Amino acid sequence: MHPEITRIQTMLEAQGYVADQSLATSVYLAIQLRKPLLIEGAAGVGKTEVAKVMARALDTDLIRLQCYEGLDATTSLYEWNYQRQLLHIRLQEKSDLPLEVREREIFSEPFLLKRPLLAAITHDKAPVLLVDEADRADEEWEAFLLEVLSDWQVTIPEIGTIKAKHVPYVVLTSNRTRELGDALRRRCLYLWIDYPAFDKELAIVRRKVPAINEHLAEQIAAFMQFVRKTKLDKTPGIAETLDWSAALIALHRDHLDEDAIAQTLGVLFKQRDDAERVRTQWLDHLLGSVRSLDREPRPWTQDAIDRVADRASPRP
Repeated sequence: MHPEITRIQTMLEAQGYVADQSLATSVYLAIQLRKPLLIEGAAGVGKTEVAKVMARALDTDLIRLQCYEGLDATTSLYEWNYQRQLLHIRLQEKSDLPLEVREREIFSEPFLLKRPLLAAITHDKAPVLLVDEADRADEEWEAFLLEVLSDWQVTIPEIGTIKAKHVPYVVLTSNRTRELGDALRRRCLYLWIDYPAFDKELAIVRRKVPAINEHLAEQIAAFMQFVRKTKLDKTPGIAETLDWSAALIALHRDHLDEDAIAQTLGVLFKQRDDAERVRTQWLDHLLGSVRSLDREPRPWTQDAIDRVADRASPRP
């Protein structure tokens, strides 16, 4: 492995992120080439966390732009502080200054509210700009974003063109609720983050929930592997794994049993149909798979989990 990629991986792990080689390589290239990194994957697999950890590793600020339907250029770039402008106008009512001068005053930088894109462009040190859930914004805004990423400058009619002091490091995330355009994709490096394999999920649980005992951590990581082989409307990600681990500790559980799982289904499954399906159809099978794995030689491996999973499948 390239020593710089090893260094990036070590930096990410030092910040609590369990990073594999492909992720560390993508982060390294995004930093070196100063190209946006587009990360796609299911919800809850750690896409947003990459940007947060990247900012901490680079010792810089994270500026987050949360995308949503209806987001427009003004909302993501800047707005005028109308209340402050109005107050200034009232204070200047008896001023002898010409009207043109007073208008220039209220449309100057002190009255400007910087939204994430402008804040990133004018930051004193290259920040990490996180464009989170870019797929939720519409195509018109996506075209505007592409223009910003290409030129790193914006024009405010009342002030003029503002160029970036330092080109930000950019991370875009997408849950693929819609397909992002080819033009934006070509502008970016690309990384797909899948649900973690058993070894990685176990390492994440150990790292993020240090109070957990080893056997329970193994059972949880294995249970999640079996869950993701079932047909669900919303498959739980690593975020749900960590919440579930913390919940079981809060309930003073040291191993998985039917009662512990049934009481905490709401931590794992955020759709009523999913929770009900697991409770009524798949719980015995899933818990039985974990118990079968308990009889396997340790340390457990992904191959052992796959063998156990292949012996039976949950009822449709």
